[in-house]
Amino acid sequence: MPAMEIKIRGELIHWRGPAPFHFVPIPAAQSAKIMALAPRLTYGWGVIPVTCTIGKTTFTTSLFPKDGLYLVPVKSAVRSAEGLELGQRVVMELQFTLNR
Repeated sequence: MPAMEIKIRGELIHWRGPAPFHFVPIPAAQSAKIMALAPRLTYGWGVIPVTCTIGKTTFTTSLFPKDGLYLVPVKSAVRSAEGLELGQRVVMELQFTLNR
């Protein structure tokens, strides 16, 4: 299946929902591009699977839609491995697989 890759820069934030998580919001222009392709990327409920690379760490996760943007969850193991802290600017590469 064909893949799409994008590179983003964003700030590591903390969102205190039912369980606390750390995310990097995807900027509006890139979120709009993902949103336009969402029917070919999602496996349901608006959640989009992605392979993400930060520094030397590659991991799989799913993007979450929130307030017209997508959020990339950043796992504790990734934050530790890359020495990431809240408020830090993060550069990441996202790879998506197109379903159709």
